[in-house]
Amino acid sequence: MTLPDLGSDLVSVAIRTAVVYVFLVLGFRFLGKREAGQLSTLDLVVLLVIANAVQNAMVGENTSLVGGLLAAGVILVLDLLLHSAANRWPAIRDALDGEPTLLVDHGRILVANLRREGITDRELAVALRQNQLLRAEEALYVFLETNGQISVIPMRGTDDDDDDPPETDEGGSTTHPAAGGSAAPGSADVEMAGRHRRRRIPRLSSD
Repeated sequence: MTLPDLGSDLVSVAIRTAVVYVFLVLGFRFLGKREAGQLSTLDLVVLLVIANAVQNAMVGENTSLVGGLLAAGVILVLDLLLHSAANRWPAIRDALDGEPTLLVDHGRILVANLRREGITDRELAVALRQNQLLRAEEALYVFLETNGQISVIPMRGTDDDDDDPPETDEGGSTTHPAAGGSAAPGSADVEMAGRHRRRRIPRLSSD
């Protein structure tokens, strides 16, 4: 099977660019979410080599300024159309972005998911340390997001004193442990404050 060899006129440049763009979108989609956000040195080299390899495939022998601008314009237009379609139809968005992948579940590392997404133990450890965690057992969940970033949800304690409900004393006023047990103003205090507000200042005589 041979692909047609397009020329280097402007129409052919537009077709070449569209084909390369669609191919790269599908290629990076099936390579996994890791390639989108977690770039290692090898990943960066791959991107640079691919960019150099597809340059001639897009413009052919057309090295003119118009040809380069046309190729860039086709990429921008296709990108805009693809984002608009993804925002309008959830099926296209799910096909392009996929779903977040669970890497750690209640402190248990899901090795199969790590291997499928190409995440190494070292990369997982770095993501944990960036969230002030030293071990996977300290994480409630760890997700590989659709943009390639790793999100960590740490375990949370259950003995948080700030969540205690306010206590009520015999007089009906409320106290809170965080406030040192001080009572809220009672009805007598509120009434006294109202009397002070209603007291008028005597006017001075004009002479």
